[in-house]
Amino acid sequence: MNTTTLRYDDVQEGDELPPLDVHLSRTLIVATAIASRDYQDVHHDPELARQRGSKDIFMNILSTNGFVGRFITDWAGPDATLRKVSIRLGAPNYPDDTMRMTGKVTRKQDGVVEVAVRGANSAGDHVTGTVELTLP
Repeated sequence: MNTTTLRYDDVQEGDELPPLDVHLSRTLIVATAIASRDYQDVHHDPELARQRGSKDIFMNILSTNGFVGRFITDWAGPDATLRKVSIRLGAPNYPDDTMRMTGKVTRKQDGVVEVAVRGANSAGDHVTGTVELTLP
């Protein structure tokens, strides 16, 4: 975790963010669904998830969005402000896998930094998108 905030002048287009590996335990998937008040059975009941066509429980989008935010703020620091998060889900995040978060600065203009983000697991891209943020 970064305890100092990056400065706008320190960031350049093309900069790569340090990767973040998130171990996808069953507990993490269930706990983050409950924490976001998402009680859909596909996020906590393996048998019902399978009855609905999934191989197991899977992470909800609110949890994924939270990990995207964490990934950016771990890099940028506590004084960064997320202005816009635009993500698309792909392959599910199932238990006993790892999601590797990666990112690259794609635009720096008028005080705004844009980062392309990707979170991939063994099945492929779980999340892709962009985050716009401001830095002091």
